[in-house]
Amino acid sequence: MCCSDVRAEVDDEDTAMMSIIRSDDWAVMLDENGQDIGSEQMAELVGDAGNTGASRLSFCIGGPYGHGRQLRERANISINFSTLVSNHQIALLVLMEQLLDLVINWLQQGSLMV
Repeated sequence: MCCSDVRAEVDDEDTAMMSIIRSDDWAVMLDENGQDIGSEQMAELVGDAGNTGASRLSFCIGGPYGHGRQLRERANISINFSTLVSNHQIALLVLMEQLLDLVINWLQQGSLMV
């Protein structure tokens, strides 16, 4: 893919992502250069997000060429699940597993009311 095509794809994805994120969302960008976090830090991040006044917690997974400028500037935090670079489908799988594990733990502890 040509450089201009890659840049156009990133810009298009960036515009699409920004149209979905609300101004009062807590935006978490998954990025290979983000802050390394494990399961405990992920639980803290999700738990603390409720204290921000945000209406939603939005996880942003980039396409194969990464995130665009607008999202990088908008994101409240940038995180990384692994030092290994994963494609966006694997990142989504890891994110879903982490969130499912959090919910199961909270339900077992009685910390989450359904």
